[in-house]
Amino acid sequence: MAADLGELLVPYMPTIRVPRTGDRVFKSECAFSFDSPESEGGLYVCMNTFLGFGREHVERHYRKTGQSVYMHLKRHVKEKATGAAGGGAIPRRRNGKVFLDLELNRDFNGEDYEYEDEAKLVIFPDHFEIPLPNIEELPALVTIACDAVLNAPSAYKKQEPESWEEEIQVSRHARSLRQLDNGVRIPPSGWKCQKCEMRENLWLNLTDGAVLCGKWFFDGSGGNGHALEHYRETNYPLAVKLDTITPDGADIYSFEEEEAVLDPHVSEHLSHFGIDMLQMQKGTENGHHTDNKPRPRVSEWEVIQESGMKLKEVYGSGYTGIKNLGSSCYLSTVMQVLFSIPDFQRMYVGNLQRIFDYSPLDPTQDFATQMAKLGHGLLSGQYSKPPMKSELIEQVMKEEYKVLNWHQQKGISARMLKALVSRGHPEFSSNRQQDAHEFLLHMINLVERNSAGSENPSDVFRFLVEERVQCCQTRRVRYTKRVDYCIQLPAPFEAASNREELLAYEVKRKEAEENMRPPPEPVRARIPFTACLQAFTEPENVPDFWSSALQAKSAGVKTSRFASFPEYLVVQIKKFTFGVDWVPKKLDVVIDVPDFLDLNRLRATGLQAGEEELPDLMPPIVLPEDTRAPEIDEAAVMQLAEMGFPLEACRKAVYYTGNMGPEMAFNWIIAHMEEPDFAEPLTLPSMIDPGPSAGDSPTGAALLGNSPPEESIAILTSMGFPRTHSIHALKATNNNLERALDWIFTHPEEEEESDALSDMADTEPNDNAFSNANSHSDSTLSPDGDASGPRVKDGPGRYELFAFISHMGASTMSGHYVCHIKKEGRWVIYNDHKVCLSERPPKDLGYVYFYHRLSSS
Repeated sequence: MAADLGELLVPYMPTIRVPRTGDRVFKSECAFSFDSPESEGGLYVCMNTFLGFGREHVERHYRKTGQSVYMHLKRHVKEKATGAAGGGAIPRRRNGKVFLDLELNRDFNGEDYEYEDEAKLVIFPDHFEIPLPNIEELPALVTIACDAVLNAPSAYKKQEPESWEEEIQVSRHARSLRQLDNGVRIPPSGWKCQKCEMRENLWLNLTDGAVLCGKWFFDGSGGNGHALEHYRETNYPLAVKLDTITPDGADIYSFEEEEAVLDPHVSEHLSHFGIDMLQMQKGTENGHHTDNKPRPRVSEWEVIQESGMKLKEVYGSGYTGIKNLGSSCYLSTVMQVLFSIPDFQRMYVGNLQRIFDYSPLDPTQDFATQMAKLGHGLLSGQYSKPPMKSELIEQVMKEEYKVLNWHQQKGISARMLKALVSRGHPEFSSNRQQDAHEFLLHMINLVERNSAGSENPSDVFRFLVEERVQCCQTRRVRYTKRVDYCIQLPAPFEAASNREELLAYEVKRKEAEENMRPPPEPVRARIPFTACLQAFTEPENVPDFWSSALQAKSAGVKTSRFASFPEYLVVQIKKFTFGVDWVPKKLDVVIDVPDFLDLNRLRATGLQAGEEELPDLMPPIVLPEDTRAPEIDEAAVMQLAEMGFPLEACRKAVYYTGNMGPEMAFNWIIAHMEEPDFAEPLTLPSMIDPGPSAGDSPTGAALLGNSPPEESIAILTSMGFPRTHSIHALKATNNNLERALDWIFTHPEEEEESDALSDMADTEPNDNAFSNANSHSDSTLSPDGDASGPRVKDGPGRYELFAFISHMGASTMSGHYVCHIKKEGRWVIYNDHKVCLSERPPKDLGYVYFYHRLSSS
């Protein structure tokens, strides 16, 4: 038999590899689906690429690559017999070495389940199976490769060191800590340092009950170091940070050991000073890291998560949750909302088979593939099935409401997508909490960049803002347009409708602090949405405004209006501000957000009768007096000219690469040699020699005209972008270099985009969709009809709320996100993997709101 197996594997030996350092082994999840070793069909790991595939997708990989040998991993989860689990027993693994380093599924109660693991080699296309381990019968190379795959860490465990945290040890003082019987009792709030007026970063000494401030070097916050001074005076070793105490524990520091420690007896030590840990609220809530303040928002967590209500779980297509990977709820909420939008569903799920069939050899690194995978997981209903009646009855009989059938509403893991979209990003690549609004914009940017030459679903968010700038001295105006994807509205406290109630609360709060009493019930400022919206159109000062009418700096004001309305409107309430410690803090406000919006009154009107435009003049370019002529390294020029390139082209190459040497200049030549003005002489505009366009100007300044500034074009072309593309980018962004660069990235193939625009089915040839200012029909052209400009889907400005993302906690750097989405006429709450019908959607506590356009009828 051994000879037979050896002969059978001989043709495939060149394709079987042993994982090397740096190879990622995907043995926990399929690259195209959420199948795992625990799925019914198990997981197939390619023995050449080490990619994992579910039963439905392994054939595709075999057909595409010809790779025939796969390791099939299957984990059987069995419920233990009654009474088999001892107190605190560790789940028993059969064949434990087979799935070494494969995590136990957290959806199982470890005391009630056991695991039986199975592995075998499968040879395609005949599906010939070889059980493992089979050391005696397999060739040595195959045995080594199998053993290496089975013992390799999963692909995602290699990312964990990025968010590694030092394991905290139990303090040696914890068991024998001496506590003075001095009658000290600590109130539940209103603390301040006994030696100064600090009310933040306070530490309670667990020996004598002294409340003193910490110091920045071990806590990261400000302080005067009185807690450390107290230790040096008394040698009392342990202190607890007051605003971290929860029923689950607290942050404890050992001055003698000079590190954070654990205290298994902290509950007893705190009760000595009258502190009941079960009554303290901070640190973690439902497994999510929250802010480090005494909990001021008593009901925020309960209200937003609709705690205390008997929420009905929902299952099926569109009702699949996403597991929290550790402060990843910001990603979950954004992706749930995006895949509730038909354009995203059509792009990624509607084209699922085409995307999968044309995916690259490593689909884990392909944006479209991972988006399609997540979209299908959320919308197929395959991972959100209602429990069988018999299972429900059994659970009720056992009173095991928490142990809901594991393969029903367990949610899916977005780990593969998160690893891809966060790669290289300093914030999203970490395991820390992030801003959901920033992640939404990050995803829109990625969708834009990965939609070149195809349908771009993020077009539904894009709109144009008309900015009107007025010179306060001459009263003349300039109108420009910019692209945006979201309107950010401030929350003006001065517009609160309950100001008297807020003033009364503030008086009571200060009295409670002075008298060391518990603070009164918090009162939130209630701000009308109309007040927030009004701030969007209010005039704002323009810093360093240069008036082309005066040819000098002047006072200027800017107002903004909608030049087009998007199909889906994103509204962010700017609830976060920076505290004195530069940490983002949230305003404790509620906003009366309406279900329906009519923004037509905010549509831009353009230049009005009686208004006089500012001249299209640019500020003079002031060159240093001693450098009227450009400095050029003539030696580098001659080196390039000797290669056969035109002398003037060589001069331009050396100049535009900043005299960085002939190698850089050579690269510039290669990138620009096809341009029509490649060999023309180098010309630069200046204040001394403004060029012929300035002759008609009485002031002698250069006219902008129809062509962007040459130096701006030069900067973009020196980066390798074609000249014509650079000119279009500058025109589309009003000659703003930074925005022009973004425009180039989001419009990588201008020719393809122009062709696509001309083929739009909704627009007749040669018909300007915006010629009738009163029709406002949907269109993907720019409002001025310029096909080279940004595409927008303009239409009526009437909207209905269909989703909102809410944040709990005091900072974007902490807390938890959930989202509510209106589906089939009812509101649904998505709280990580839990999906339920909402009884009372907290619309007034949202952070980011999503509206869809209503039809004009």
